[in-house]
Amino acid sequence: MIKIFNKKSQKEKRQELRNALTPQELKLWMLLRNENLGCKFRRQQGVGPYIVDFYCKEKKLIIEIDGSQHQNAIEYDKTRDQYLEKLGFVVIRFWNNEINTNIDGVVMKIQEYL
Repeated sequence: MIKIFNKKSQKEKRQELRNALTPQELKLWMLLRNENLGCKFRRQQGVGPYIVDFYCKEKKLIIEIDGSQHQNAIEYDKTRDQYLEKLGFVVIRFWNNEINTNIDGVVMKIQEYL
């Protein structure tokens, strides 16, 4: 069986990312953690060759928060999303600005999916 979650080769990178959350990731994590929305979420989860921002195993949901660097990575994100969707995941993306200015709307969209 091929291991697709949390490969050992990604462990250090996942730990780095968990210890260096962006302000927007931290803000959303405070709302997702401890099953605040009724489901368990993990942060900086390895899925295949990628590390996703937030992952809910129960609902097969991945949440990504994109900053301005993603404006130059549209094709990369598209390829990444296609890979994750082939594994049966739903990927929801939010811009940093959405987290900063409309966190209630972001949570509402997540709750609608859950």
